[in-house]
Amino acid sequence: MNRQDFYDGKIFDAYKYMGAHKEGDGIRFITYAPRAEKISIIGEFNQWQEEFLTKEDQSGFFSFYSNQAQVGQMYKYCIYGPGGHMQQHCDPYGFEMELRPGDCSIICDLSEYEFHDQEWMEGRNDGMEEAVNIYEMHMGSWKMNPEDKNGWYSYDEIAKMLVPYLKSNHYTHVELMPLSEHPFDGSWGYQNTGFFAPTKRYGKPAQLMKFVDLLHQAGIGVIMDFVPVHFAVDTYGLRLYDGTPFYEYDNRDTGESEWGSCNFIHSRREVQCFLQSAANYWLSEYHFDGIRMDAVSRLIYWQGDERRGINDTAIKFLKDFNLGLKQRHPTAMLIAEDSTSYQGVTTPVWKGGLGFDYKWDLGWMHDTLEYFQTGPQYRTRDYHKLTFSMMYYWNEHYMLEFCHDEVVHGKATILQKMYGDYDDKFPQARAMYLYMMMHPGKKLNFMGNEFGQLREWDEKQEQDWCILEYPIHKAFHRYMIELNKIYQKEDALHKDYHPYNFQWLDCHQEERCIYSIGRMKEDTMLVAVLNFSDQEQEDYKFQISGRWRKKILLHTDWEIYGGTIKKRKENCHLKGKEQESELTITLPRYSGILLELKKKPIS
Repeated sequence: MNRQDFYDGKIFDAYKYMGAHKEGDGIRFITYAPRAEKISIIGEFNQWQEEFLTKEDQSGFFSFYSNQAQVGQMYKYCIYGPGGHMQQHCDPYGFEMELRPGDCSIICDLSEYEFHDQEWMEGRNDGMEEAVNIYEMHMGSWKMNPEDKNGWYSYDEIAKMLVPYLKSNHYTHVELMPLSEHPFDGSWGYQNTGFFAPTKRYGKPAQLMKFVDLLHQAGIGVIMDFVPVHFAVDTYGLRLYDGTPFYEYDNRDTGESEWGSCNFIHSRREVQCFLQSAANYWLSEYHFDGIRMDAVSRLIYWQGDERRGINDTAIKFLKDFNLGLKQRHPTAMLIAEDSTSYQGVTTPVWKGGLGFDYKWDLGWMHDTLEYFQTGPQYRTRDYHKLTFSMMYYWNEHYMLEFCHDEVVHGKATILQKMYGDYDDKFPQARAMYLYMMMHPGKKLNFMGNEFGQLREWDEKQEQDWCILEYPIHKAFHRYMIELNKIYQKEDALHKDYHPYNFQWLDCHQEERCIYSIGRMKEDTMLVAVLNFSDQEQEDYKFQISGRWRKKILLHTDWEIYGGTIKKRKENCHLKGKEQESELTITLPRYSGILLELKKKPIS
């Protein structure tokens, strides 16, 4: 590693130098702690007796070679800060750690696993022109193992169950909530201690590699949630690593996050190298297909508060971070969770933007869920909550999401959020998801949403799979599978960032709460007509330029999905006259219909 580049914040593979690596018949340990007076190492290879690392003048680097240390053994650093106070720490660049409450690093050889996903990696792309339908999940609570005291399956065991589920449900990608090692289950992985160590809850690094490999061989992409803003306060982690605030700020106002964790100081170039290298590590060594970057607003603005102004240093870090990752992984997805109106989040760095590929559309998500939580008598007033997103949509490459944050902490699940009693929630949810699929933007849905989970998500319990024994939930799940299948198949639904591809055919039916949306692809248009009122809407008519032939792809109110009408019995008529066609549709309450229209040749 070029030391000067490390000091200048230019390194993306510091993990290849730092940490514990095989060298000859032993292990070389290297750590960076610029204000430490001395550092010793204790571990299984020296019977937990201190052996001191060599300090390299004023460089901040400490190193130690042991011909007794072996792969699989535990170790810690004893770091003596200014004044001589000693604190034990895990290795910031350690590739494996103990299961909590243990806090030792473990010597790991990343070359132990051999991938078999060459075909996937060579054919991979960022999905900009293709179907991207992401299943977000928490590894430990998707399904739980009755034979494990904690209820966990291993990474590779989950893969064998997950692959057929994702395939049969027509998801293209899975997004995993953070897997970096973390001490508290309830943080869901968002307060890390081991940024290079996959959590031991579900097995060893090689098992996570196998997980990714198996999904790739099945044609499924894997995205990992990445946390670049803050880290856990536990004393054995990054906090006061060299005896002083090094990875974090030295004052509480900027140093402590709203979650009670330590904020990274992104102006420090060694910290930039640490985070850049961590992201590159997951993409390179584990073959992840992208990262979803958590809490980007806290990087754009100080503490995420626009009133405190833009954090120019963190903005520069973001640009360098994304540019460097794209240069190394041009087909990987870089996804921002950002709730601000800051411009250029998905504009390339060379054009002055932050360089992400996608940005979560949190505004769309909130507006949509608020609309469906509102009683139908108020939806005429709130009608344009569902059209507002297209006023700003073309500013960024948006991704539509119903994520984990929306099904916890008293917010209710997505199905529960629908207005009204139990029976009325299902038709509204079916119609809402059709609206989601027709709206431009790649898609993300959290586990359990697909079959109408009623209990808020809890990381200590698996999903309520038994609910599928109830016919209405089974029918809802069948509907979601069919909707995903149509989305994956229909190319017109994948051209999300071309203005010609989307058209409001009618968005001025305020009193009737009807919306009509068209998505174009050459001589084919997909049309969704949606009735979000609690009344049947009879003989709704609208015109479309050109002459078309129609095919009904889906009706949200078919009996097979828990609705009220028999398949193919819906009232939908298309008449062509000269160069204009007229659709006449009768829609039951809380329903929608999806049509495929193909242009008739000019006679």
